[in-house]
Amino acid sequence: MRVLGVDPGLTRCGVGVVEGVPGRPCTLIAYYVVYTDPADELPLRLLHLDRSLTDLVAKHQPESVAVERVFSQHNVRTVMGTAQASGIAVLAGARAGLPVQTYTPSEVKAAVTGSGQADKAQITAMVTRLLRLAEPPKPADAADALALAICHVWRGGTRSKLAAAADRARRGGAR
Repeated sequence: MRVLGVDPGLTRCGVGVVEGVPGRPCTLIAYYVVYTDPADELPLRLLHLDRSLTDLVAKHQPESVAVERVFSQHNVRTVMGTAQASGIAVLAGARAGLPVQTYTPSEVKAAVTGSGQADKAQITAMVTRLLRLAEPPKPADAADALALAICHVWRGGTRSKLAAAADRARRGGAR
């Protein structure tokens, strides 16, 4: 399964692409950080992010997209930009006809490090180790995007299969 992971951000949006199957090490395909200029107007920044993510989906042909779920922060301005970037990432996947799954930061941390309380350094170290990289992906936004993609390969595939089975059971039971 090829997954494009997105760590949404308005100024820096991490994107990571991996291939793998549940229970096995994943393989790095690519990672990027899409930057927007804070001096630009919001519509231009969102348009740049949309075009960049659409291009990366087309280039890498993932089977699904994993996006970090926006969570409440004290800084409303930061959470608004993150939420807008998240919406663009979800849209890029949906526009391509791909399944899109969101994960909380603690779900991703637990999947990759074994602890939902892991810090950025621990996530980067584990992503480097799990993907057998010679050096850590930089900046941290790229490592976080790769962690999202790994999380989806390991958890999302199983989650999707369970949801499909439950849906079939509901439809079969409704007859």
